[in-house]
Amino acid sequence: MSINLGIPIPKTAPVLAERRPTRKVPVGKLFVGGDAPISVQSMTTTPTSNINATLQQIAELTAAGCDIVRVAVPSQDDADALPAIAAKSQIPVVADIHFQPRYVFDAIEAGCAGVRVNPGNIKAFDDKIADIAKAATDHGTGLRIGVNAGSLDKRLRALYETDPAGALVQSALGEASLFEEVGFHDFAISVKHHDPVIMVQAYRRLSQACDYPLHLGVTEAGPSFQGTIKSSVAFGALLAEGIGDTIRVSLSAPPVEEVRVGIKILESLNLRPRQFEIVSCPSCGRAQVDVYKLANDVTEGLKDMTVPIRVAVMGCVVNGPGEAREADLGVASGNGRGQIFVRGEVIKTVPEDEIVPTLIAEANRLAEELGEATGTPEVVVR
Repeated sequence: MSINLGIPIPKTAPVLAERRPTRKVPVGKLFVGGDAPISVQSMTTTPTSNINATLQQIAELTAAGCDIVRVAVPSQDDADALPAIAAKSQIPVVADIHFQPRYVFDAIEAGCAGVRVNPGNIKAFDDKIADIAKAATDHGTGLRIGVNAGSLDKRLRALYETDPAGALVQSALGEASLFEEVGFHDFAISVKHHDPVIMVQAYRRLSQACDYPLHLGVTEAGPSFQGTIKSSVAFGALLAEGIGDTIRVSLSAPPVEEVRVGIKILESLNLRPRQFEIVSCPSCGRAQVDVYKLANDVTEGLKDMTVPIRVAVMGCVVNGPGEAREADLGVASGNGRGQIFVRGEVIKTVPEDEIVPTLIAEANRLAEELGEATGTPEVVVR
């Protein structure tokens, strides 16, 4: 029997706010801003001059779901490697340029999908604006004006002491105006800071002052746990207001981890279709099974599969049946047994030592129905 509570069921997943309207900037075969999906970026950690190692890491990032990859170009050897990397990468490559303006031109000529420029670090940058704009226009290359607190134009350091968010925004808009003066508008902007509060303030102010797409980032966010928290808080605040067109989670961790966290942030806000998800209880005095081990074992058993299904792993009879019924597949455990639910119906009751293999078998069966996909599942604990 179904119960109608009079609550309309949305045809599409609800979001907290409509996206802020922006220009649409090309980045290779993708776009950033406008009606383009919010993209997830990361950056390689290999020396760019090591072409094979860099392409291998790009392949790993691509498999993890990365949309755009950035590579560092601190030397001429790195610049020389760009043509091969840009040609062989399956996702758009953005060259990250500091200090030497000639590398900007090298990257554009190499066929990079985009170039990130840091005006505060590039010598004689302002004098090269017209030439950079022409080269980018001729090659269809998008740019990103990347402003960081750690490399702010020295002319704005006094303002930064009293109004750090304002200094970041002023720097970005100042550089944007120079490109506007020569008729170039194909760029995104970022104003990153290590403090999530200052970062959110800066992006809010920037979003009110221009219509360029914004690349979100909490720079130098820290090790995996701390960086994930800081990025999630800052991105959540902005994305919930419709601010943000592409993101990078900056972690002191392997770049694939950055991509996984970024994707999960977007999925959690219904800004990207949700994939494989495990709902598991935090355990409590009511639990009659080891929920931690159960959830981890199920995740390990399904680590090579990504399908848009939800699996509920519940440890007691209070919330367990309800959560299990809402999921595509679930178990409500108690008294050494587990009731297995598939799409809301109990299909069998199994001994505790058979819960994991039964869930894995049923998940694989559902996966076959939905079509094969590869990837890595994530655990959502609540």
